[in-house]
This record gives sequence, structure tokens and C-alpha cells, in this order.
Amino acid sequence: MNAVQVSAAKPPNWDDWKWQCAHRITTVAALSKVIHMTQQDTQNISKCLEQFRMSITPYYASLIDPDDPKDPIRLQAVPSIEETYDCENDMADPLAEEGCSPVPNLVHRYPDRVLLLATYRCSMYCRHCTRRRAVGEEDRFITEKNLQSIFAYIRFHTEIRDVLISGGDPLVMSTEKLEHIIAGLRAIPHVDIIRIGTRVPVVLPMRITEELLSMLKKYQPIWINTHFN
Repeated sequence: MNAVQVSAAKPPNWDDWKWQCAHRITTVAALSKVIHMTQQDTQNISKCLEQFRMSITPYYASLIDPDDPKDPIRLQAVPSIEETYDCENDMADPLAEEGCSPVPNLVHRYPDRVLLLATYRCSMYCRHCTRRRAVGEEDRFITEKNLQSIFAYIRFHTEIRDVLISGGDPLVMSTEKLEHIIAGLRAIPHVDIIRIGTRVPVVLPMRITEELLSMLKKYQPIWINTHFN
């Protein structure tokens, strides 16, 4: 699919979020059909992909100016050779989350709030990700065993009132799986705030379906943390 042709002739399933995920751009060959690359670009991106994955939804790729190597959307989505450079101050866990993880998939740094890592998958892997040590390595979701351990931990720690569901991106999960997590949290009396950290509204807006909204309404208020660049 050529980037110039995307807006003129979108595939029939363009607005299907599952189609978008299934057709994510993950290889240099696929990327070359969307943006114009020099031979050096091809070599650099290929080298970067030896260490880090790339995944760009067709929708988000269609927003890139194919002729501008400094296009801001391209810089967020397309690998750069600078990612392979080792610097003295590089850290695998720059937010020091692993030292604050009392049970798997949970970070408890501040007394009244926790971070629940529901998945290590995203619809697009941002080049500026601070959780790259885990996100993008495997497309896996939280296990039921770990989820129940998290529920038990939160029930025991009654000071916890705010839960941020993140990952990865929770909105790449099925609505059913996401509801299972939200329902479990809402059943804990002292949890007042449930938030979802996601870039899906930015990179995969067709995921915001009536089915998803109807589910979220059952557990409102639900707060969405996102960022547009």
C-alpha cells in the first residue's frame, strides 16, 4: 500500500480495529511502501530492527508525510539508528519500576495508587517508550494467576484508592478481557479511581467502538490517560 494512495483508496476493512492490528507495518519491506527511504535509511532501520521491534498501524502510517524524514509522526513511529547507540547513562528500567513491584505485573510506588501492567503489547511501538525492556518483546497479556494475585494485594492494602491500568496498551485487549480486569477492581470497595493509560485514541481510533464504550459505561467513572503528539 502506497502512502499517497491511502486516503484515496482505503481497504474495505480500514475502520475495523482488528484489521488494523493484523496489518500493522512491522518490516522494512512493508515500510518502504508507505514512506520514501534512502538506501541509508533502509540499512539503519534494518539494523535497529535487529534489537527492537517496529509496529505501526496503517491508520497512523497514513498520517506520515512520505517525503519528509523529519515528519514528527514518522519520528515517533519509525526506528532510528540512534536507538542502537549505547550511552553511559542508559538504564533498562529508567523509572525504577521493578524495584517497586510487590507482585508480578503491579507497581506500587506511591502509598495510595498502583500501576497494573495488563499487557506487553501495543498497536504501535513508540520509539520513545520508557518500558521497552518488556513492551514489544513479547505480545503477551497478564495471566489469570497474576491478576488474582494483584486483586488480593489491592484488597489487603486498603490505602490503595487509585489504579492505573497500563502496559503495553490495555485497549488492544479484547473488550471481554479488559472488562474482567475493570470489574475485579470495581468490586474492591476502597478503589475509587480507575484509569486506563492508552495511545489507542491516537494511533488506532477505530478501537473506540460502541461495544467498548457500552462496557466502560457500566463501571464509570473511568479516566483515560493519553497523549497526542
